[in-house]
Amino acid sequence: MTAGTTGRAHRRRYLVTGATSGIGRATAQALLAADAEVVVLGRDSTALAELQAAGADAHAIELTDSDALARVIAETGPFDGLVNAAGITHVESALTLAPERIDAVFAVNARAAAIAARCVAAGMIDAGRGGSIVNVSSQASLVALDDHLAYSASKGAMDAMTRALCVELGAHGIRVNSVNPTVTLTPMAEKVWSAPEKREPMLAAIPMGRFAELSDVVQPILFLLGDGGAMISGVCLPVDGGYTAR
Repeated sequence: MTAGTTGRAHRRRYLVTGATSGIGRATAQALLAADAEVVVLGRDSTALAELQAAGADAHAIELTDSDALARVIAETGPFDGLVNAAGITHVESALTLAPERIDAVFAVNARAAAIAARCVAAGMIDAGRGGSIVNVSSQASLVALDDHLAYSASKGAMDAMTRALCVELGAHGIRVNSVNPTVTLTPMAEKVWSAPEKREPMLAAIPMGRFAELSDVVQPILFLLGDGGAMISGVCLPVDGGYTAR
């Protein structure tokens, strides 16, 4: 089975947040290629238009607007799956990190993901269907990284949310998992890790000796969304080339 259809030829419907760049965009494109119905949320109007042209139902939204997020989900659901791929980072020493920076990172990475999961799960339950929620977390939630206090803490919150939702929603046939990638070659990552003094030590710490490509992360997401992951829930899956095994 693919993430797009079931044995009864039901065309599955998915919501992808942060769909205008990086892992979110690549996931949305892969789901469209699998003949799924895909609703995408993001802020980049050009990227949204391109996804709309490819067959997605695209909506421009500020994810920190909880009322707007809940409204869009109510209007476009119910869904068979959700991919919480929206995320922002702020790289700075913990000694100088301002409270507003912490709030901004948590607002997108943790709070918006929680609101999206809550609303999508409620729609699944009302429709009498199960489903799968995949949160795009990070290796930064599993190990310490310099200058990543806000980002690491927000992704740790996301992983805690994954476990809590797994327990609460399992009785409704809803599975909840995280994927925890290492540095993935997205525009955000390239900006953060472009300096050789940051890039080379990180590469040296990854046993496979490379950063992740987008497809390396998208394929586990599709697996967790699809029937192959039918008995997998509450997992925080490192996609890190062995980094967290050290």
